[in-house]
Amino acid sequence: MNEERVLALAGLFQAAALTQQLASEGRCDDAAMAAGIASVFRIDAPSVVGVYGGVAGVRLGLRTLITQLDDGSRDMAVTRMVVTVMRLERSLARQPALLAKLQDGIVAAQRQVAHFGQDSPQVVRRLAELYAGTLSTLKPRVMVSGDPQQLQQPQVVERVRANLLAAVRSAVLWRQVGGRQWQLILYRRQCGMLARGLLTGTTLDNG
Repeated sequence: MNEERVLALAGLFQAAALTQQLASEGRCDDAAMAAGIASVFRIDAPSVVGVYGGVAGVRLGLRTLITQLDDGSRDMAVTRMVVTVMRLERSLARQPALLAKLQDGIVAAQRQVAHFGQDSPQVVRRLAELYAGTLSTLKPRVMVSGDPQQLQQPQVVERVRANLLAAVRSAVLWRQVGGRQWQLILYRRQCGMLARGLLTGTTLDNG
């Protein structure tokens, strides 16, 4: 386990935690979601930390990762979502045509970013449609449970799907830097230590 893998993992846990927040409360940490959305468009970032615009971009993810590695305070809905997204990334890797369609869709959405701004409802809607038209057609499907009232609101559903797209982006990144699911079990303590170190560093950097 190394810092790059922990950062990619933090990106994945962050997107899952945000999805769960939205499903339960209809709102989420906007700054963390903005960092996740930005990561979708940073396809050619020179480093893992660059994908998230700095370690501060996954601060919520690092905190979530530390909590999830601790048996006593784990949120099983977040854990299940992360495992499902990791499996979904494997399905996507076996579908080159769908992967190409997804990449083309991200490039097209980037033009809307220039026009409306990255955090605009239009861009979130576009990413949600892209998720629905590509990733949600694969198995396993990511099941999101929460407050039915919240999950009936189109705007909440759009934000959930946009976050799930960001989750898959981080899962792809985790795989690219050599991350494998078994490492989470085998190097759990080391992973937690690295996450704590990164979190302490970002807290100091940001006062």
